[in-house]
Amino acid sequence: MEVSKEYAVQMHGITKLFGSFCALDHVDLDVKRGTIHSLLGENGAGKSTLMNVLYGLYQADAGEIYLNGERVHIKNPTTAIEHGIGMVHQHFMLVDNFTVTQNIILGNETANRFGILDMKKARKNVQEIVEKYGLEVDPDAKIEDISVGMQQRVEILKALYRGADLLILDEPTAVLTPQEIEDLIQIMHNLIADGKTIIIITHKLKEIKESSDVCTIIRRGKYVDTVAVQEVDEEELATKMVGHAVQLVVEKSPAKPGEVVFAIDHLTVKDERGLRAVNDLSLQVRKGEIVGIAGIDGNGQKELVEAITCLTKCESGTIQINGQQVQNTTPRNVVDHKISTIHEDRQKRGLVLNFTVAENAILEKYRTEPFRKHGMLNNSEILAFTNGLLHDYDVRPEDCAQHLARSLSGGNQQKVIIAREVANEPDLLIAVQPTRGLDVGAIEYVHKTLIAERDKGRAILLISLELDEVMNVSDTIAVLYNGSIADTFKQGEVDEKTIGLLMAGGKQHAKNS
Repeated sequence: MEVSKEYAVQMHGITKLFGSFCALDHVDLDVKRGTIHSLLGENGAGKSTLMNVLYGLYQADAGEIYLNGERVHIKNPTTAIEHGIGMVHQHFMLVDNFTVTQNIILGNETANRFGILDMKKARKNVQEIVEKYGLEVDPDAKIEDISVGMQQRVEILKALYRGADLLILDEPTAVLTPQEIEDLIQIMHNLIADGKTIIIITHKLKEIKESSDVCTIIRRGKYVDTVAVQEVDEEELATKMVGHAVQLVVEKSPAKPGEVVFAIDHLTVKDERGLRAVNDLSLQVRKGEIVGIAGIDGNGQKELVEAITCLTKCESGTIQINGQQVQNTTPRNVVDHKISTIHEDRQKRGLVLNFTVAENAILEKYRTEPFRKHGMLNNSEILAFTNGLLHDYDVRPEDCAQHLARSLSGGNQQKVIIAREVANEPDLLIAVQPTRGLDVGAIEYVHKTLIAERDKGRAILLISLELDEVMNVSDTIAVLYNGSIADTFKQGEVDEKTIGLLMAGGKQHAKNS
């Protein structure tokens, strides 16, 4: 391929091996200066690995990297930063009890002529960048006190403060609300207008269409194609990504709900500040039914799930599974009552990152046969069970049962959690943001899995910030606002506009007769 100065970065023939596993197989990437370039691929396709090579976290086993037409050797992130490359990782790297300014200057501190840290000057420099790009972050706020979307802006600020001209954003919208996604896209366009170049690692087709100029697709570690985003539709991108046609909306037969399996009655839960987060909430889920909760983040979803799973105490009200109360008991008691949970935060709640994948797969089963025999763990059964899950859910690499959970990509970590919870054969499956961080092929698989579990008679409670997901998958839609159920609808009797209005606290709604 021809090397040219019109490209901010060119990566030619990049190959990366991890033992016998080939994560990248002669991959090419050419990114023009002043553009937003998406890197699209399934979970485990090699997107993050390719960018980690560019950022110096990994060394390629073969291939060449050119920046602005000059060949470079990026041996570590310090070298990458010196070359004007900044990377915002999917899981942020911030010190919670430091301020925004302290986090931004950490490792790149400004001192006065006496060698003393000059926080006043540092804060002024940070404020200038905030105003220039419309980032709207308070330089004096503590990280622990600001939203996830604001934390992401701090990571972008860190890169800009260090002089980045090329920004790599790894799954930048995975943890953002719809409004925060809109704000981020505007910030990206502000950066491009100033001459910056942005590479987005993603598998969200809608956001590629809204934000990007060019898209490069890789599949199973190999280059597939580079396309102008405006010349292709979402279906074409999905097909190129997974190698076959994908159903963006999964078909399902009408639900045949049975008796009530799960019931919440007049539940009130306070948050860590002592304020009511769940306010006199009542809800039922029947056997063979998917009840989806739609709501803007921060309206009590977190506290509701923590109360159901006994990670926090209820102030009042009851939570019943099969007629038995479980509120204010223990997480083990909840599991023993056949409630399985796909938690929102896979790394804090879903996995023990320093356990192997196999150990994580039997976290809720290790006390039972065949995984426990004569008081000892039965490793052969554990590995056989785990390998079956890895195969069924297409977790990559497929031979990762004895790898640490932290070594998997975010999407593959999510697949392990979903596989484990479904394998528990619960009476109630709680799925909180189950497709966060998954590609369209995996999303299709998860949605089909939820529907298949419903058809087996499971009761399913789906809590998602993705309104499309709630409306497509649910049989019953409950709208959550300010800790209470604002209204409930059957699928097909309400439109997105009405749901959106209720999610924002509006009163107007119309049900079809």
